[in-house]
Amino acid sequence: MRIWGKLWKNTKMIQDTVIECYDPSMSRTAKVYDSLDQICEQFDLSKPIWLDINKQDFIRSAKCRFTSDSFIESIDFDYLELQVIEEDWF
Repeated sequence: MRIWGKLWKNTKMIQDTVIECYDPSMSRTAKVYDSLDQICEQFDLSKPIWLDINKQDFIRSAKCRFTSDSFIESIDFDYLELQVIEEDWF
């Protein structure tokens, strides 16, 4: 699985990274959570809270946005976007 993490501010992507996780012993959910942890570590962010809207968007489209509502600390960007760009098919 490959997940693309992007920080957006004023309609411009200001930072991005791709996380790869191909561990067959991990569930899809575990891979997503682990990838989000790695993205937040690379961007030096606190981990966002998964709100119901984030979960619904991610289930529906393999993509979601974490806005300021998802973070405990204040943020200096508009949102963090998480997008699956490659699934495991085995």
